[in-house]
Amino acid sequence: MCMKKTTWLLVGFLVLKFILQYSLINPAYDLQRDEYLHLDQGDHLAWGYISVPPVTSWISYLIKLLGGSVFWVKFFPLLFGCLTLILLWKIVELLKGGTFAFLLTGTAFLLSPILRLNILFQPNSLDVFAFTWVYYSLIQFFTSGKNKWIYITSVAAAFGFLSKYNIAFLLASLAPALLLTKQRVVFANKHLYIAAVIALLLISPNLIWQYRNNFPTLHQLKELQDTQLVHVNRTDFLKEQLLFTIGAFFIFMAAFIGFAIYKPFSKYRFIVWSFILAITLFTLMKAKSYYALGLYPILLPFGCVYLEHLLSNGWKRYLQPVAVAVVVVMAIPFLLLAFPIKDPQQLAGDLSMHKKLGMLRWEDGKEHNLPQDFADMLGWRELAAKADSAWNLIQDKEHSIVLCDNYGQAGAINYYSTYKNINAVSYNADYINWIRLNKPIKNIIRVYDAGEAEQDMPKLLSLFDEVKQIGSIENKDAREFGTTILLLKGAKLDVNKVIAEDIKEKKY
Repeated sequence: MCMKKTTWLLVGFLVLKFILQYSLINPAYDLQRDEYLHLDQGDHLAWGYISVPPVTSWISYLIKLLGGSVFWVKFFPLLFGCLTLILLWKIVELLKGGTFAFLLTGTAFLLSPILRLNILFQPNSLDVFAFTWVYYSLIQFFTSGKNKWIYITSVAAAFGFLSKYNIAFLLASLAPALLLTKQRVVFANKHLYIAAVIALLLISPNLIWQYRNNFPTLHQLKELQDTQLVHVNRTDFLKEQLLFTIGAFFIFMAAFIGFAIYKPFSKYRFIVWSFILAITLFTLMKAKSYYALGLYPILLPFGCVYLEHLLSNGWKRYLQPVAVAVVVVMAIPFLLLAFPIKDPQQLAGDLSMHKKLGMLRWEDGKEHNLPQDFADMLGWRELAAKADSAWNLIQDKEHSIVLCDNYGQAGAINYYSTYKNINAVSYNADYINWIRLNKPIKNIIRVYDAGEAEQDMPKLLSLFDEVKQIGSIENKDAREFGTTILLLKGAKLDVNKVIAEDIKEKKY
């Protein structure tokens, strides 16, 4: 009877998560910049990309088979969020938690920052799921002693690696964490090493791809370090970890205390050591704050089960609904701040709290009018419509190309254009590998970042028969505000040769 009740409770949380995920984005917003890149990877399946490992591209391919609508783009990050919740549910069952532990775990996870990750089609939702899956499989192994869970852990780790390289931080923390506890006996188990070989075999196609392509991910990581992570302050990183946990801070504290003194948790203490070591690594590496989000879900079932143990007798039972209410009440400001619920005009007059929390500071280290993620979800349809206007003016489309300054521009044009064969490209990110020069190029639709077209204009006027500015992004709230679209017709030079030389110069 109890199992049936908790199962229905789980179904309720999954349904509620489904409703929330599709309700928290105002229709005024488009998809986010990174989503377009990941969707285009589905048209260029490979064992690796400059930006991410291959799993995201497999999902993109499936999204395209399903029609490619926004519903399906948003469905898959939601799916991985739901799978993460199911794993946490299974851990509460394994820890013999009661209804309150299930209810509090579900509420705390549903209203956590993971909800924010799950609205965007990026590898982050897969990353959090992979972190949780690795932890879950190890918990199952140390509970049951069955070696099959070591092999499942290796599959989970390989899946995580093929989803996002971020899981390397978790794996680097787990080995010393296990050595610090009695669970170090696992290193005497031959199945651990066989499983490690299996994991290596599973990820080997991606490693081979990296080797054959001169390890582009390492080059991208250096560029990321030089252009974005250089603006990350270690103190800010730690402050933002507190913000991530503030709604359920008492649950996380209960988990730490439980790991320290609650005997039923003693065999799982490697988890808390892993958390501490991984947070330390992220801090030292000046990682973006959300890179560490995968570490938090696993603490929820432990904290909730321990709280249930503390609040199970006498008058303390009346504190159980209070604990759930605290999580809900604390989540309301988070929902209002972290999600694009209001359109930009409504939001513009109410950004004081965003400013106080540093949410208006972008990757360039400067403060802007909107949070960066919100600004990255504006202007894309406008860009695609103006690119289409330029494409309409070209008769010889077979010998034409759309060349953009960044991957967001190229991906958005490909997604929203009415011409499904427009195939916009860029020298930026993975698009540099997708430029095709099999036909002579006579016309170019050139998409420039704001302020960049003017300096190229004198040169362009001498290289093409016709140079015409089609328009620019007029939405001042968009990160792409000022992006300019030029139509270049009748090339007087060998465009293919110039592009080939540019690729050679810019490609890693």
